[in-house]
Amino acid sequence: MDSDQRIDTVNCSMGRALSVVGERWSLLIMREAIDGATRFSDFRDRLGIASNLLSARLDSLVDAGVLQRIPYREPGSRQRYEYHLTERGLDLRPTLLALLEWGDKYLADPEGPSVVVRHHSPDTDHDCDEPVRLVLECAAGHTHLPPTAIRRTPGPGARFLRSE
Repeated sequence: MDSDQRIDTVNCSMGRALSVVGERWSLLIMREAIDGATRFSDFRDRLGIASNLLSARLDSLVDAGVLQRIPYREPGSRQRYEYHLTERGLDLRPTLLALLEWGDKYLADPEGPSVVVRHHSPDTDHDCDEPVRLVLECAAGHTHLPPTAIRRTPGPGARFLRSE
């Protein structure tokens, strides 16, 4: 890339992702969904969020395709909805784990983190119960990449600003 060329930041996947989950309540709703919450009352009770705000955030996450709304009806009650993670929603797990790791490193109580994410495989015999951590890895398999070993380069969708 020519040093005079700058990528237009309007066409940015990070910006688009933040428009979906870049708000505090949206991320906390996704955390609870990954932990198994599916019903409106589950989210409200776990988060202590106002019903109108929760409703708006659930609507936006459904509209963004990270949650899907599935109707259900308890006997004698009106139809309600459960909220299930879509593939897009499940793919946010590493993002949430990265935020948790950062928070644990810099913001946890002196006693330590309030939760520890552990390896649990309910469908296999590979349950070791060790803490889970994220590892940056390049396509060639190199891991433990320091910040100086990572750089952003133009991708196939890059749009360049015109030099004036």
